Amino acid sequence: MSKLTADVQANLELFIKETQENQLVWGLRNEEGWLSCESTEFEESEVMPFWSSKEDAELHNVEEWADFEVLEIPLDIFVEDWLITLDEDGVLVGTNWNQTLDGKELEPSELAKMYL
Repeated sequence: MSKLTADVQANLELFIKETQENQLVWGLRNEEGWLSCESTEFEESEVMPFWSSKEDAELHNVEEWADFEVLEIPLDIFVEDWLITLDEDGVLVGTNWNQTLDGKELEPSELAKMYL
């Protein structure tokens, strides 16, 4: 059962806590690459969602995202490589989106600072 709620700030805090504990981040990937979609918060921005648990990522591996695979990313690689690259590419990071696809969308550099 998902620990995610309608409180996107609490879900962000859970993302930081669980990824630090497990040293893993979870995302969805298919043959074309990692899942990204249009931001609901920021016009003309792309956002790439990630989760702090495999189970929560799997909840989104349905319907139009059913052809994606749930894959883990080691936290150190996520923070030291992914967040830098996403920041350079102008892609936002979505953290722990809940069942209704609500979640915090933030600049990768902002998320990286939360791990310091």
